[in-house]
Amino acid sequence: MLAIEKNEIETILQNFIFPILPYQLAAMIREVPISQLTNLTEIRLRVNKPLLLVLGNVDIMLTSKGKFLRTQDGAYRCDRDDIHTTLQLISKNSLYAFEQELKMGFITIHGGHRIGLAGQAIVDGGEIKSLKNISSLNIRMAREIKGCGRDVIPYLIGEGKRVVSTLLISAPCCGKTTLLRDLIRQISTGNTSFPGVQVGVVDERSEIGACKNGIPTVDLGPRTDILDACPKASGMLMLIRSMSPAVIATDELGRAEDLYAVREALHAGVSVLATVHGRDSDEVMQRPYVGELIQGKYFERYIILSDQPKVGTIEKIIDSKRNEVLWMPSSVDILRGVNL
Repeated sequence: MLAIEKNEIETILQNFIFPILPYQLAAMIREVPISQLTNLTEIRLRVNKPLLLVLGNVDIMLTSKGKFLRTQDGAYRCDRDDIHTTLQLISKNSLYAFEQELKMGFITIHGGHRIGLAGQAIVDGGEIKSLKNISSLNIRMAREIKGCGRDVIPYLIGEGKRVVSTLLISAPCCGKTTLLRDLIRQISTGNTSFPGVQVGVVDERSEIGACKNGIPTVDLGPRTDILDACPKASGMLMLIRSMSPAVIATDELGRAEDLYAVREALHAGVSVLATVHGRDSDEVMQRPYVGELIQGKYFERYIILSDQPKVGTIEKIIDSKRNEVLWMPSSVDILRGVNL
């Protein structure tokens, strides 16, 4: 497994996370030794519930002095003011400007970090229009771990040094986006045996490239063009027409229009690199729309990830055309993965 450097998590906290937290919450987390936060993936705030720090696949609570706890006794409990202040800091006191994000249930901040929201839904005509009375926040940390995909790349290069269309599959918070980000960088950059190719990225949730004013703040390679905050389906078609990519990458397929756009890209001779939620290809096959891509074998490779024994563990690499497992770990051999 690859661990994130201590100075990198410290930079993420200082530059992106602490500025959006109420002073007392940031002060509590600052009391935790940085060496104990290298696997920090989420910070969860819930009204009248303990503040939770999620470290890989475990979570811990804090006292008001920043000491670790395993039980609720003595834990600091968030109140509605903590939620309200955090939202005001995120939105710079203009939450109304984030109407579209509230409708989707998340806000992405600089650095590609995503804030999940839960509360009272405002429904009109059977559709969610917004959220109010926010009661829960989930601050998900975006990580750039260069090199986490280097052992995967050889399995994605087919005949004629063509990148094969690949689907990354896992449950939430298992490292899909982190791995996707590094695969984009390596495909764009190339190596001694594989020349880099043009890559187009549709970053609907602003997580892959962590763009600021349209420019990625993470390294996606020298041959990558990105459409930030753009709907996946229309973005994929736009890139095909305008940027002539050899590969298109995007995150979290799931809608009918995504299915259409993936098919159009493949029919145009463009390889697709994407992610989807699910434990394995059999589970994804049961889902509407995305399941049709599995049944039709539109993707040539499946990469299955999990959080056991650590976040980012690669469980299988599958050749879908031949229905063959190309790689899976033995009892003592676990392919290098991602530590979020």
